Amino acid sequence: MPTTRTPEDTVRLAVDTYAARLPELEAATQLFVRLVTDLLDDAGINYLSVSGRTKSVASFAGKAQRLVGGAPLYPDPLSGITDQIGLRVITYIHDDVAAVADVLSEELAVLDDRDMGEETAREGRFGYASRHLLVAVDASRTVPAVYESLRRSSASVQVRTVLQHAWAEFEHDIRYKGSVPEEHAPDLDRRFTLAAGLLELADREFTAIRDRLQATMPAKRPVPDEDPRISAQDLATFLAGRFTDAGWSRTDHYSWVSGLLLELGITSIDELESAIADVDSAAVSERMGYKYPPGAVRRLDDALLAVFRERYLALTGNEHRVAALEGRLTKLR
Repeated sequence: MPTTRTPEDTVRLAVDTYAARLPELEAATQLFVRLVTDLLDDAGINYLSVSGRTKSVASFAGKAQRLVGGAPLYPDPLSGITDQIGLRVITYIHDDVAAVADVLSEELAVLDDRDMGEETAREGRFGYASRHLLVAVDASRTVPAVYESLRRSSASVQVRTVLQHAWAEFEHDIRYKGSVPEEHAPDLDRRFTLAAGLLELADREFTAIRDRLQATMPAKRPVPDEDPRISAQDLATFLAGRFTDAGWSRTDHYSWVSGLLLELGITSIDELESAIADVDSAAVSERMGYKYPPGAVRRLDDALLAVFRERYLALTGNEHRVAALEGRLTKLR
């Protein structure tokens, strides 16, 4: 007579299987962090950090045991618990949260997408705000060989601003790791709500500051410098004027692309302006088919690719991304 498996048996088996898979999941987590970082860097998105964690066996077991109405919340924990691999992308401003989500949607298969901030706002409340995506490598796409193993996995990605992150971490620490006396709970709820509203306002102000600075970037000031590369500040100023609809890129990306310009023999803004003067930026953007707002460095990167083509691919600074550049060059032909 067949033995009926109890919910406890199901959980126990799932936990044992998960524990055996943990080393593989930890390796996949690091690969997902690298993949997402590469995608955001290639898109020229400005972000603060990309980090990842693999769910511990204890945390998996605790989640697998959850009940709703006396029934298991996850009848099949191994497939139902989708945050076994968790990533977090922190941005500076709110607009970049959407930009990150757009890049991930364009480059990966999105299995689920929830904007927790919008859901909270629709209820007329202030509170937890974060974009949650469940992503996997798109089966229809080719990926570098190093990422092939990720086709067996998915990753839960949280995208939020640095202010949203601070609120979420503090609120979680107080509510779930601390002990809130019942008599203080209503007042603390009110204070957390007030803080969330103030942070939303601060996020809006940061965006307004960024937009104002982009619109009023001062003219470059020549400063004696033995470094033959165009300075990151001068390059940022030039690109803000050249690509007025582009967002800021990461600070280190301006220095990086300045190194590529040096390899091309371009060491001044005047030389750069002359080199890309005939580039039809609108046509390049149309051929690239951006589904996200690319950063200024990405726009310059595409312009240089349009001008120098195979020579640009052969630069030493581009050795790590030749395949990606070849794909983009195909779009320009």
